[in-house]
Amino acid sequence: MPIAPADFRRALACFASGVTAVTTRDADGRPLGLTVTAFSSVSLQPPLVLVCVDERSEAHAGFKQSGVFGVSILSEDQESVSRRFAWGGATKFEETRTVTGSLGVPLVAGALAHLECRVVAAHPAGDHVVYVGEIVTLSTRPGRPLLYDQGRYRRLDPDEGDPA
Repeated sequence: MPIAPADFRRALACFASGVTAVTTRDADGRPLGLTVTAFSSVSLQPPLVLVCVDERSEAHAGFKQSGVFGVSILSEDQESVSRRFAWGGATKFEETRTVTGSLGVPLVAGALAHLECRVVAAHPAGDHVVYVGEIVTLSTRPGRPLLYDQGRYRRLDPDEGDPA
């Protein structure tokens, strides 16, 4: 019995996740980016992460062309960045403060963590491609993450204190 897309989305909405802005650049060096909740660690040695990118995304070509990407793990006050990066178009970069990483990819200023990665594998998976990246550089700062659950942005309970 086939799984209906609406049922699939409803089931996966039960899995709360952090929110990232994933960025890359095209062959001409223009910045590309999208909001990604399908992000995960893969390995400690070597340090690997994965991101799942829709083949129809304008950013998809940049992963193939540049072979590098950045992951900005968004803080709870960056919901507007997440919403902006969820849509197409270059204006998202005009309206977002970024810093340029050592690999030449834009990273969202003020994010909790920045990971710069080289693509080491790409696996077609349905209408997405799973990109595995080896982390080349990273940085972190204290703060609370932006969360996504049941189709809504969420925040941690403020009574729990800041994570160490």
